[in-house]
Amino acid sequence: MKPSSSSISLLGLSFSELSDALQADGVLSFHAKAVWRAIHRDHVRDADSGDFLPPVKKWWEANVGQGKKYFLDTPTQVEEIHSSDGLTRKYLLRLQDGQVIETVLMGYDGRYTACLSSQAGCAMGCVFCATGQMGFVRHLTVGEIVAQVLHVRRALAASHPHRRLRNIVLMGMGEPLHNYDAVMKAMDTVSDVRGSSIGPSRIAISTVGYVPHILRMAEEGRPYRLAVSLHGSTEEERVSLVPTSKKWNLEMLINTCRSYCETTGKRIFFEWTLIAGKNDSPETAKRLVALLEGIDSHVNIIPLNPTNGFEGIASESGLAFQKIIREAGIPCTFRQRRGIDVAAGCGMLKAEKLKKDLLNKG
Repeated sequence: MKPSSSSISLLGLSFSELSDALQADGVLSFHAKAVWRAIHRDHVRDADSGDFLPPVKKWWEANVGQGKKYFLDTPTQVEEIHSSDGLTRKYLLRLQDGQVIETVLMGYDGRYTACLSSQAGCAMGCVFCATGQMGFVRHLTVGEIVAQVLHVRRALAASHPHRRLRNIVLMGMGEPLHNYDAVMKAMDTVSDVRGSSIGPSRIAISTVGYVPHILRMAEEGRPYRLAVSLHGSTEEERVSLVPTSKKWNLEMLINTCRSYCETTGKRIFFEWTLIAGKNDSPETAKRLVALLEGIDSHVNIIPLNPTNGFEGIASESGLAFQKIIREAGIPCTFRQRRGIDVAAGCGMLKAEKLKKDLLNKG
C-alpha cells in the first residue's frame, strides 16, 4: 500500500529535521539519536523491534506506520539474482508508486560496494545504456535513495554478518546530478557517523557531464568523490554516444573539470566505457591523454556489458588502451566487468523484466 500523500518519510529527514519533528510531537529532542540509530543502523521497522525508551516507543506507535504521520521507505524486492562470480548481487526493487529500480551489491576481496539508483529512468539518453533508452520517469526521493543502502546492508548482514558495506557509488539508474538536492541530502544521511557511517571519501557520485551541478559541487565543498563519464575524446565521438554533449559540449565539460580541480584540490575519476569499434582505438587513447593534460585525473576503463547492439571489447584491447594512458603518467584502472550474467549493467535487469511482462501479457 502507498502511504498517504501527507505522510513524511523518516528516511528522508536529516538528523536536525528528525530532532525538530520529535520536539514538535512533544518528545525531547535528545531522543533523536536513538531513533536515528534505530532506523539507519539497526534497521528497526516497528516499535517492538527497537530498544526504545517509553517516550520514544509511545511516539513511534502513535506516529509511524501505514496511514500515520510518518512512514519508513521499504521497497519491495521483486527479484534478486546472484552472479556466477559469487560476488555480485542485483536487486530489482519496487517503490511505493509501483516504479521499479535496480540496486547492485558488489564484493571485492572482502570489501563491499553498493551501486545505487537516483532516478526511475533517465533523461540523458546515452545510446549504449539500457536506462537511458527507457526515458525519464521521475526523480527518486531522499528516502528512496537511503532505503537502497539499508536494503543492501540488511542483505549483507544476513549472508555475511561480519562484513560491512564500505563503499557507495551513484552509478545505477539515472543521472545523479540531475537529482542534485535529493542525492546530496541522501549521501549526507548515509555518511552520518550516527547511522550507516559510510565515509564521504568512500562515496562516488557519477555524472555524464551535468556541468552546472559539477560547479555547484565545487562551490558547496561537497566531500564526495566526483566521477565523470567521458566515453569520447572528440566532440563527434562523444555526441554519438552521449547526447547531452550537444548541450554541454566536450570543451565546456573539460573546462568545468579543470575549474572543479582548482576549486576543490580533488582528483576527478574519469569513467570510460570501452565499446568495440567506437572508442577503443590507440588513437582515441592518445587523444584522451591530450584532453586530460593538466587535470588531476584517474581513468577507470570499464568494459561494456553488451546492450542495445553495442559490444564490449576483448581484454587484450582494453589492456593496450590502458597502457597508453599509464605511459602518459595518468593513473588508469582496468575495471572488472561484473555481473554480466545477471544483467548488471545499468537498467538491464529492469529492461529484461519489462520485456518478459510484455510477452506474458501478449
